[in-house]
Amino acid sequence: MLRFIIHYGIHFIVPVLIALLFFKEHRLKVCFILLAGILTDVDHLLATPIFDASRCSINFHPLHTYWSMGIYFLMLFWRVSRIWGIAFLIHMVADFTDCLFMRSNF
Repeated sequence: MLRFIIHYGIHFIVPVLIALLFFKEHRLKVCFILLAGILTDVDHLLATPIFDASRCSINFHPLHTYWSMGIYFLMLFWRVSRIWGIAFLIHMVADFTDCLFMRSNF
């Protein structure tokens, strides 16, 4: 249960907090974009089965690879892509945390 709370807390609570704390003027728009970072999971449709609770997404799905994360990091340097880069990196942190929980048998 703790794994579930932390994983989805990072997916849904952290983006809202970031939008409220750091983007006050455009908080609603930024909040929706940050929450849309979960769209990165579209690459799960390429896997069989689509969802496997015992599978680590990091470096398994195409949009969850270290190369992709490098691109998400580079997105931080351009204003036009910065919010999307933050959204995708938040998603990677959530999935990485989930992988840590799986490895620790917590």
